[in-house]
Amino acid sequence: MSEWKIGDVTIKRIIETEGAWKGTWILPSATAENVRKEADWLCPVFSNEEGKLRMSIHALVIESQGKRIIVDTCIGNDKVRSNPAWNKLKLPFLDDLAKIGHRPDQIDYVVCTHLHVDHVGWNTRLENGKWVPTFNNARYILGGTEWDYWSTFDGADMRDPVEDSVRPIVEQHKADLVDPTHKITSEVWLEPTPGHTPGHMSVRISSKGKDAVITGDLMHHPIQCKYPEWDDGFDSDGALAKKTRRAFCVKYADSGVLVFGTHFATPSAGKITRVGDSFRFAPA
Repeated sequence: MSEWKIGDVTIKRIIETEGAWKGTWILPSATAENVRKEADWLCPVFSNEEGKLRMSIHALVIESQGKRIIVDTCIGNDKVRSNPAWNKLKLPFLDDLAKIGHRPDQIDYVVCTHLHVDHVGWNTRLENGKWVPTFNNARYILGGTEWDYWSTFDGADMRDPVEDSVRPIVEQHKADLVDPTHKITSEVWLEPTPGHTPGHMSVRISSKGKDAVITGDLMHHPIQCKYPEWDDGFDSDGALAKKTRRAFCVKYADSGVLVFGTHFATPSAGKITRVGDSFRFAPA
């Protein structure tokens, strides 16, 4: 499934890449043995028989009150990246966007839940040797705390995506640096979920009594619902991220809210339920 209705709001998904990944790359405790122990609820949708985690890198397009909002713009094409699997990609992301009815110039807002490499890539595209805004008519919604932190961060792996995918947007005055409760429409707003990064935000949707939330990277995989205290190798503040994950699960478990995992494999959306003193995620 790649389209959902939340009241009057439509959400559509564009997958950039999807596959089975070795879990310890992100979650040190997600060994093949530990993943296979959860096969009764993870396999085959969110893990495979080998104990690898099925994951996805995708963007979500929200249509609300006449506005088109794209959340997290994946890795992007032509970007020089230290991860060989992400280096200088040539993928049909914009063609896939057109197939679901949206040209880049029709997007009104671009929301970056945070500024990691796999969430900002299509902010820009290469044109005549320069990085230019992909969504030229859009306002780019960036967390002010997030930008303040990463714009001066000196680690090479973060400096590259900031320089080619975020700074050009800020310098061309297309960015709105917002607080983490910013409203985009009366049906779509931001929700602070810090820990993975200093200014990390999730996206809440509510319309006609129906509700949804887009996680961003407060969790990478459904296994973190059962184990919210597992270390995540990409969290900037591990202790805070663990508290945020558990609080998120407590808040949304058995609530009826549809949860979209930004890296959850197809179908990417489902519900959190409480099981004993922990939680599970079931695809919807």
